[in-house]
Amino acid sequence: QVQLVESGGGLVQAGGSLRLSCAASGRTFSRNTMGWFRQGPGKEREFVAAITGSLGVTYYADSVKGRFTVSRDDARNTVYLQMTSLKPEDTAVYFCAAGGRLYTRNPDEFDLWGQGTQVTVSS
Repeated sequence: QVQLVESGGGLVQAGGSLRLSCAASGRTFSRNTMGWFRQGPGKEREFVAAITGSLGVTYYADSVKGRFTVSRDDARNTVYLQMTSLKPEDTAVYFCAAGGRLYTRNPDEFDLWGQGTQVTVSS
């Protein structure tokens, strides 16, 4: 069974940090772009960050640039999202996704999703 499982979410105070993990199983994703998206209360799902396969090029939403870092460990088939200087507006369910077209930010272009992990940032 091919699946993505996120972990690492939780409750943190503003200014704090969290690291999310996305463990893939069932096949290797080393050649796939892996993305992180989030969906806040009453909001649409939005792009956060992604990392391409092979070269590992990273790109970010402007709202998180300089605060979040996406990385991957293909030996562990795992993608990470290191989040620092968290703000209350970062509160959302965070999703990992696989298989996006190169450099895409469109969630419709990712074909495999995890179940999400809740991140809550208190002020």
